[in-house]
Amino acid sequence: MKPVSLVALCLLGFASGSFASSFVATTDTIGASLANTVEGTTNVTSSVGDDKVVLEARPDAASFVASEGDIRGVRLEAALKHIRTELPQVQASDMQLAEAILAL
Repeated sequence: MKPVSLVALCLLGFASGSFASSFVATTDTIGASLANTVEGTTNVTSSVGDDKVVLEARPDAASFVASEGDIRGVRLEAALKHIRTELPQVQASDMQLAEAILAL
């Protein structure tokens, strides 16, 4: 094998190892963040979790989370308003509530 090919092969090996560990760290961070959000809002959504307005908002909540807040469906808006009306003590962002709705 030519030395240049060997060097290129080694560099590719290191790059893929870095990518894999970076991917794992990123998914671990996202998972931990979501777990903390769900844990913090579980008490909030448990009291409205069986509510039809909230349950019907799950597809809109998924779009909202996936688009990082750019897509705001009518059902999600209704659920957010409903949650805040029923539980005025809730101090969660729209994103946190949407993630909690998805966790129901």
